Amino acid sequence: MSQIFNLQGETGRLDKVLTTLLPSESRSTIQKIIKQDLVQVNGVVAKANLKLEGHESITIVIPEVEEPEEETLKAEDIPLDIVYEDEDLVVINKAAGMVVHPSKGHYSGTLVNALLYYLGHNLAYPDDNTRPGLVHRIDKDTSGLIVVAKNNAAHHLLSEQLADHSMGRTYYALVHGTIKEPEGTIEVPLRRDPSNRLRWSVQPDGKYALTHFKVLQRYTDSTLVELQLATGRTHQIRVHMEYIGHPLVGDPVYRIGVGQMRGALTRLTDGQLLHAKEIHFKHPISNQLMSFEVPLPEHFEDILRTLTPLE
Repeated sequence: MSQIFNLQGETGRLDKVLTTLLPSESRSTIQKIIKQDLVQVNGVVAKANLKLEGHESITIVIPEVEEPEEETLKAEDIPLDIVYEDEDLVVINKAAGMVVHPSKGHYSGTLVNALLYYLGHNLAYPDDNTRPGLVHRIDKDTSGLIVVAKNNAAHHLLSEQLADHSMGRTYYALVHGTIKEPEGTIEVPLRRDPSNRLRWSVQPDGKYALTHFKVLQRYTDSTLVELQLATGRTHQIRVHMEYIGHPLVGDPVYRIGVGQMRGALTRLTDGQLLHAKEIHFKHPISNQLMSFEVPLPEHFEDILRTLTPLE
């Protein structure tokens, strides 16, 4: 399988840039691919130490590998920050860096592994070998609120609210650049990027996606924004903010324009500064309105304290 990357300001040694462009591949795998002459820069086979200037086109052939047999999920004693729990659901404040559910290369250390230890089979669809109980998900490096259903009925009714957008979700994000408008709406369709399986992109034939944003604080070279999801597409906030020229600080995948914003800000975090701060929905059984909010994680707050406010 071939992938093509058109660089947008990424500079440095080829092997180091590829570890950023291909976060799902290990450094040793990337080194092997380069040694096998499977990486071309501007149409020419390249070596690991080639210095990139930030505007090259890179073609990578990733060898097909035999898929391993699906592993059985294991319960793991991993601490959970539980915000609320009753007999039908549990609301969890997920830490940045935790993968939500098992997938290739991530069969342990996930939120699901932790849930199996904490709840056993007291989860919706316990025979699902990847996502038992999960109503929705957030990315590995995104922190914040996620809802888990304990039984099939609760899962069905919560999923309906997610589908009809009556489950409201509010995120905080730190983005590159100064956003001039006090608020705005981004309404462009999304689908998986045909040239890069790790990315989603704005495509005319993609699925409808709508994000509302409001500026909370402007800093030198960055802006803290509040975001409301009207739809819930994969990577929606990350793609939409990149689309308007304000990618999330720390995002390893969506960062068009960051090459012109280099400096200390780009080195402050290992992942995008995105936090699922608030969620509200109707309880699937009692129909009572439920609303939960959690503060920004400490590492996010620490970074904000290093910035210079503009107003």
